[in-house]
Amino acid sequence: MAEPDPTPEQLAAIATANEEADCAVNYKPPAQKSLMEIQEMDKDDDSLRKYKEALLGKTPVCADPNAPNIQVTRMTLVCDSAPGPLVLDLQGDLENFKKNPFVLKEGVEYKIKVNFKVNKEIVSGLKYIQQSFRKGVKVDKSDYMVGSYGPKPSEEYEFLTSAEEAPKGMLARGTYNIKSKFTDDDKHDHLSWEWSLSIKKDWKD
Repeated sequence: MAEPDPTPEQLAAIATANEEADCAVNYKPPAQKSLMEIQEMDKDDDSLRKYKEALLGKTPVCADPNAPNIQVTRMTLVCDSAPGPLVLDLQGDLENFKKNPFVLKEGVEYKIKVNFKVNKEIVSGLKYIQQSFRKGVKVDKSDYMVGSYGPKPSEEYEFLTSAEEAPKGMLARGTYNIKSKFTDDDKHDHLSWEWSLSIKKDWKD
């Protein structure tokens, strides 16, 4: 006598049990190694050495022991219709940004570009987080995955967000206070800064 086929409910229960079994595996991620340790591993294996060079480059580790691993250098509002550059130098006095807002014409499309350096060690899961406030009330939050990067002390990386549209309409016009943060998977706060954005009817309004 043939055995009956399992019902959809039974199949679902089996799938759930398999997922739970997979989750129960005692997996431990490998310990994080420094760039120097990675470069020294298997250094006699020529093919592996070339593979690591392709991933990490030949750039030596940053010579300055006091330099942070991540340096966020500047932020730019990229807008084709803006009459001039909208750039924040993030290596200067961060307090001035709140007092001198960017002016953005309502309804225009723009992107945010962040430039940064990685000096010493590979960093994984970099994120750019932005929260917008108006009159003390949070009106928006955006989380962007930037990615993982190896050290290149002599070069800057850049990250560009997807296009956004500035708010428009009479009620949308006004000043927005924005809190930005550059962080990673380990929740290291590489840089936090606040800046202001003034939405106006026109660029020179």
